[in-house]
Amino acid sequence: MLTWESAMKNRSMVATVVLACLVAGSAAWAANPLPRSTPEAQGISSQAIRDYVEAADKVNTQHSFMIVRHGHVIAEGWWKPEAADKPHILNSLSKSFNSTAVGMAIEEGKLSLDDHVLKFFPADAPAEPSENLKALTVRDLLTMSGGHDTEPKSVGGGPSVKTFLAHPFVHKPGTHFQYNSMGSYTLSSIITKVTGKTSLEYLKPKLFEPLGIENPTWAVSPEGNSLGGGGLKVCTEDIAKLGQLYLQKGKWNGKQLISEKWVEMATSKQVDNDKESHSKIGIDWTQGYGFQFWRCTHSSFRGDGAGGQLMVVIPEKDTVVAITADTGNFQGEMNAIWDKLYPAFKSEALPEDSAGQEKVRQAIAKLEAHPAKRAN
Repeated sequence: MLTWESAMKNRSMVATVVLACLVAGSAAWAANPLPRSTPEAQGISSQAIRDYVEAADKVNTQHSFMIVRHGHVIAEGWWKPEAADKPHILNSLSKSFNSTAVGMAIEEGKLSLDDHVLKFFPADAPAEPSENLKALTVRDLLTMSGGHDTEPKSVGGGPSVKTFLAHPFVHKPGTHFQYNSMGSYTLSSIITKVTGKTSLEYLKPKLFEPLGIENPTWAVSPEGNSLGGGGLKVCTEDIAKLGQLYLQKGKWNGKQLISEKWVEMATSKQVDNDKESHSKIGIDWTQGYGFQFWRCTHSSFRGDGAGGQLMVVIPEKDTVVAITADTGNFQGEMNAIWDKLYPAFKSEALPEDSAGQEKVRQAIAKLEAHPAKRAN
């Protein structure tokens, strides 16, 4: 582990060959890769994919994208020097994985949404906890509405539960949205308390291995817990797999990995979030918040992380889009999806377009990261 400091049957056969040409070797490294297909076989034109790639390339700078429709990867690309087998830091997109651990632990009866947080940390509580702190529940941590007016800052080399609990709880829990990575860390610490394992260790046999996610790493705090709110590293396809799992209401290869009830709650609007500073990012940051998942326009939801890490799930189109990046233009990334992909999805397969697929391949082959120049 890292430390905090180092913080259609024949058509499907054809599609595999075509996509291998589009991005040579992109799926060969992965354990249990998602099936590949042509865009047309899954109801979108190669021209629309190319339009999306060109729009995404104007964002300074995306690192990768993967588009999954009807459970098939229809396009994927990496801006050099990024690569399919290169793990990428997820930053706060880690929260959606950590939330999944909480959902699984709840399903096992190890805790509940209504458990009071102080019951897990009697030794870390202030000498005289406020009434708001006493009322704080697991649900409040999940919805970023614990009661802080500002987000606590890490001190002494990393996050700590004691620091989180000592920060003033100004608001009644459940009444005020305040983005709070230390709260997500506290959720991770609860996982360790109730399972005896870090979130990484707990999820390996329950999530990562069933999905074929190999060698995930998750930075740890000085207290020995997975960071929870950040620090997870996986590959682009791994992000897409988590999105596909939630799109499939928690089922994977016929097995229910996460309860359908949890998926529904976690990805639904639980609290309003349109009055906070992040609302200035764009319209997709004002649609409500679930259990460490954001609501989006177009009846969609996502996980996201600083620098432009995205896992966008669009149930109406049976689509997942996974993105890694190093950008401050979050809404620009989303707009490329809404403007170029969303209206182009059709309900039926389209005629194959080998010439269009070749143009997509050429466009992807030219991608090179072009970060914005920064002052020294």
